[in-house]
Amino acid sequence: MQGPRQVMDERTRLIRSATAKGGGRRTVNPPVERGTTLVNDRVADVPDASKGPVYGIEGLGVQRALEAAIAELEGAKRVFLVPTGLAAVTVACTALLRPGDEVLLTDAAYGPTRRYFERHMKTWDVEVRFYEPNASADEILALAGSQTRMLFLEQPGSLTFDLLDAPAATAAAKAKGLTTVMDATWSAGVLFKPLARGVDVSVQALSKYAGGHSDVFMGSIATNDDRLARRIANAIEDLGWYVSPDDAWLVLRGLRTLPVRIAEHGRNALQVAEWLERQPQVARVLYPALPSHPGHEIWKRDYAGASGLMGVVLKPGGKVEAILDGLQLFGLGYSWGGFESLATWEDRQLHRRVAQADLGGPLIRLHIGLESADDLIADLAVGLSRYGA
Repeated sequence: MQGPRQVMDERTRLIRSATAKGGGRRTVNPPVERGTTLVNDRVADVPDASKGPVYGIEGLGVQRALEAAIAELEGAKRVFLVPTGLAAVTVACTALLRPGDEVLLTDAAYGPTRRYFERHMKTWDVEVRFYEPNASADEILALAGSQTRMLFLEQPGSLTFDLLDAPAATAAAKAKGLTTVMDATWSAGVLFKPLARGVDVSVQALSKYAGGHSDVFMGSIATNDDRLARRIANAIEDLGWYVSPDDAWLVLRGLRTLPVRIAEHGRNALQVAEWLERQPQVARVLYPALPSHPGHEIWKRDYAGASGLMGVVLKPGGKVEAILDGLQLFGLGYSWGGFESLATWEDRQLHRRVAQADLGGPLIRLHIGLESADDLIADLAVGLSRYGA
């Protein structure tokens, strides 16, 4: 009788540990162990890390199970869990940078990432050089100086969803001896594989698509580089950035269905994006899966699909509040990646950029959830009809 395939689909790999034989009668997800103190049989065992965690803060069964699942998803040798998506960025960069270093950072970076570098890391004498979000590898690396140590990428860029040739930029950075870190939350470890594309460290907010239900905060840091992993592990140990077993359990539960959910987000979002492009009130839709998007060819080459987050540039002349305040199916609030659709007005965040992005009209950000795309379109149609009225 033939057994399972040697190379299994990702959907199968994320679930297989839940039903693996050999553990006796048990629940499919590991039980939540809440404990600070771990008792031992012998005094010599108390500090012995080879026998597992010596203190509960380091994480027990459910944290280890989540790390293993993220490692499967990211194709990583080492995965670290931290309390938030922002902490995934700040812990990784704090671990890998030293006073006097310089960082090449996309001008489209997520606002709190930008704030961390511009405010906190300045006290460390770490300087930032911003590059254009859709710059070529040569243009980016031309900014590197003698003290440049890191290239930080965010794919796609926050708010405007710019795509650059990440594999080329990563290869060029490595040739100059730079460490590469990528925030790939938009693709959730499913649609794009940073480590397989040459990135040294992949970070993402598990609060978004991995958790999937808008009820838990967490981030992950993944790498295949043992030297970088030791530095990240030391930083987490020194700073105390650990996660609770309850939160880890919630993210692990969400992760089991991640590939199926993100595919549905992408199908819904493409339907909505194509409809929006045809509306007279809309100037542009910023969504890589659309042929009109400047980075569409890179997206087709490098990505296995698209998630549910997009930008919509409106033609000037109307009141954005007239659209957003009257929406019935879109929540008005930050974050994304949950089952629900959300909308925000993002002009204020664009003004933080070095090179001012003149999009030609107001920018709203939409997260397309798991509701019916037809229902979401009907809601947006009513909202757009109020714009300029």
